[in-house]
Amino acid sequence: MLHGHEQDHGGGRTRDPDLAISIRGLVKEYRGHRALHGVDLDVQHGEVFALLGPNGAGKTTMVEIMEGFRSRDGGSVEVLGTDPAHADYAWKARIGVVLQSTSEFEDLNVGEVLRHFARFYPNPYNVDELLEMLGISEAKKKRIAKLSGGQQRRMDVALGMIGRPELLFLDEPTTGFDPRSRHDFWDFIQQLAQHGTTIVLTTHYLEEAEYLADRAAVLVKGRIVDVATPATLGGRDLEAAVVSWVDAEGHEQRVTTGTPGETVVDLVRRFGGEVPGLTVTRPSLDDVYLEMISSADAAARSDTEDDGDDGDDDTDQNKGENEGRGRGKGRNAGRGAAVAGVAGQHAATATAEQIDADQVATEQIDAEVLVDQGADA
Repeated sequence: MLHGHEQDHGGGRTRDPDLAISIRGLVKEYRGHRALHGVDLDVQHGEVFALLGPNGAGKTTMVEIMEGFRSRDGGSVEVLGTDPAHADYAWKARIGVVLQSTSEFEDLNVGEVLRHFARFYPNPYNVDELLEMLGISEAKKKRIAKLSGGQQRRMDVALGMIGRPELLFLDEPTTGFDPRSRHDFWDFIQQLAQHGTTIVLTTHYLEEAEYLADRAAVLVKGRIVDVATPATLGGRDLEAAVVSWVDAEGHEQRVTTGTPGETVVDLVRRFGGEVPGLTVTRPSLDDVYLEMISSADAAARSDTEDDGDDGDDDTDQNKGENEGRGRGKGRNAGRGAAVAGVAGQHAATATAEQIDADQVATEQIDAEVLVDQGADA
């Protein structure tokens, strides 16, 4: 089955230049249990794309495969026209990764860290400009260990952004933000998208996904349940609306209808003008999301029972994925540094000393990957 702008001329599918990410039949297994079941997904250049799903759904695994930090067991993946499993340093310099948290560089100040990593990229942001964009200019000379929770999160984002990436992965980017800071950050993300940056966002804040995302995918138990705009996800736009009002005796009345406009017109005629207490509501994104997850869980349990399984496979699968994620946490901080430093260091012109340092870092990363793969096996 062909998706989007994909074409097949008998020699396999052709690359679509409009796609920043193209995934077909993606499979990942942990100890024989599948965390991802043949996932297909397209993300357009310049799109803000939200990946939603409960804990254990496979989101982290999927994103790490796209970033090139985790191997896959089946299917094809292209990110910026390259298979992440075989990507070179120049490709790594084109992506940015913002993790849920990092905890390095406590003894250095914000400006020192960002200037250090900016040197590794061919076209980095100016440090002062980036700090101003993120609203933490006042923290430039503050030690990392002294940053507040919100400032630390913005520093995480700055590290992922310093190389001016074409594609930015954001993992729970506004965790720890107060409401005002969260909305300011959303505006910043929209500005990035307007300038052509492709953004893949994982978040548990559905309001965040609704505000930012052009499209969203819901992943449940390793399967994509739906891909659509937030306004139409799960058929939300087709759901019946509830029209409520207050009648002449002061009692609240409500009716569920698929044609709320007609109902409102009828009420206006009946009241001869303004309708007291009139509201029209459709299911929220939260409502639709929870219903999709519930339905997908029920279907998965039914499939397990039909297969004569005792139901433990899903538990084992989630356990395997969580163990893989646990091993990944041990290298989270290094992973962010690797993207910012190791990747960009080879993309830019480096001194022999820098190359030596990079080779050491690369060997360390490769060793960690081998350990992960051996443990996964």
